[in-house]
Amino acid sequence: MNILFIHQSFPGQYVHICRQFLKQSGNTVVSVGMGASNISKIKGYHHYTYQPKRGNSKEIHPLVLDIETKAIRAEACAELCSNLKQNGFIPDIICGHPGWGELLFVPYIWPDIPILMYQEFCYNVNGFDCAFDPELQPDDNDWNNSGRIHMKNANTLLNLDQATWNITPTSFQKSSYPTRFHDRFSVIHDGISNEARPAKNLSKISFVISDELILTSADKLITFVNRRIEPYRGCHSFIRAIPKIQKLQPDAQIVVVGEKQGVSYGKACKDGEWCDRFLAEIEGEYDPSRVHFVGHVNYKSFLILLQLSKVHVYLTYPFVLSWSLLEAMSSGCAIVGSATAPVMEVLDHEHNGLLVDFFSPHAIAEQVDRLLKDRSLAKKMGHQAHLDAVEHYSLERCLPRQLNLIDLVASGAIGH
Repeated sequence: MNILFIHQSFPGQYVHICRQFLKQSGNTVVSVGMGASNISKIKGYHHYTYQPKRGNSKEIHPLVLDIETKAIRAEACAELCSNLKQNGFIPDIICGHPGWGELLFVPYIWPDIPILMYQEFCYNVNGFDCAFDPELQPDDNDWNNSGRIHMKNANTLLNLDQATWNITPTSFQKSSYPTRFHDRFSVIHDGISNEARPAKNLSKISFVISDELILTSADKLITFVNRRIEPYRGCHSFIRAIPKIQKLQPDAQIVVVGEKQGVSYGKACKDGEWCDRFLAEIEGEYDPSRVHFVGHVNYKSFLILLQLSKVHVYLTYPFVLSWSLLEAMSSGCAIVGSATAPVMEVLDHEHNGLLVDFFSPHAIAEQVDRLLKDRSLAKKMGHQAHLDAVEHYSLERCLPRQLNLIDLVASGAIGH
């Protein structure tokens, strides 16, 4: 089979699928992205890159800036794909992430080839992440913002019309899309690697903070992980919980993973960085020597940190679920999570974790304290979280379902 993958930052969500296809004889895999691929170049695999020819127009209206950006990328990707076709490549199926615009014109290059699109999230004018946080999103219900969101979905809706079939990781994420498209969706998670698992021997692992501080299983370690430390992932609620956590557990060590600069989602902070803004709020009320901002860490170190964690805190707006929560579950962490829809899809209160009000630093601190004091409960919660993650979200469970879906779409068994 000839498989074409299109992802701006390839391999992204396709890394395991691509490698599995390359293990099977007779497959030709072609990938397209803006940067180099980290998939080993072997027989039957080819990777191609494209670059936009131009930037955004200087005087373009802000409401159409997003779709212009996506059209520019789509043009570059389409020209590359057109060259592939002229050189004789005809895929049996196209698997692509439409989020950055690259797929907009691909259906017109191979009009008879099925396209399986990876759908992450559809922005909604009402509900979900919009106007969820009144403190930081005070104007999100005005017509200007609603119009901006409506225009931002132009790329999403155009691609949904062209998709043969769609795949999304969670039922919550599927629910963000218009209901008229729901019968053309499959919900299958990307899959969590079995590298994320409880440590066989905790006494043999450690996490280095500095020359003076090396964390081990003897420490009361509390972990909090963001790609970037931002409100969409509850940085304000967690940081505001730190003084109370330290009052209840003065000897605890708190490790925060993630970059302090910039945002991945939502608006940038108007006065500096979000992390600094909220730390300034609690200045003088907490012991900074026991709060460690470690920035980005490599995957091996990240997993060790989860294995050592006594309590892991995960908070999010009603938005895309982070892999880090499922990796924490798979690692056997005792988890305190926000009672928001994406989290409640995977965490059941008092069963495999504890749920709290996203906006309540007091509740976050109380539940962290509860798990640190009741280690029997923490162990029970962590063990159940591990079992549930392996059962429903492990790569071994998800990858065969993904491959089967690709076969069904490629064969015409499902889709239009």
